[in-house]
Amino acid sequence: MEEIWEKMYEEAKKVLKERQISKYVLAGSVSAAILSGSGKIYTGVCIDTCSTLGICAERNAIFNMITNGEHEIKKVIALIQEADKLIEGGAPCGACRELMVQLMPEKYKDIEIMLDYNANKIMKLGELTPQWWI
Repeated sequence: MEEIWEKMYEEAKKVLKERQISKYVLAGSVSAAILSGSGKIYTGVCIDTCSTLGICAERNAIFNMITNGEHEIKKVIALIQEADKLIEGGAPCGACRELMVQLMPEKYKDIEIMLDYNANKIMKLGELTPQWWI
């Protein structure tokens, strides 16, 4: 496995901590790390609300990257804490995929997604999202 995946994993794990913010907001049960075009790692956590105002960890990490002046994504990993079980990797949801495609319409197919960290299973976003609706 590439060393950068290990570093991304560790950065995502640092922010993975489920916490109740209020009786309406739960955060941190999913975390993500994004490797930007410059080689910097950005992280984010999911924020779940009792309405549709929540956000996925992947999009939160992407927004963190954009806030810091970057917009190119190279790699994505997400970690999910379910009770006492850690799920290491997984495919981004449709909204997260759509944001990545719109950010990089000519190059989105090259974004690497860690599907299973332990098995070192990586797919490109183009394999997960071969056809864009536009």
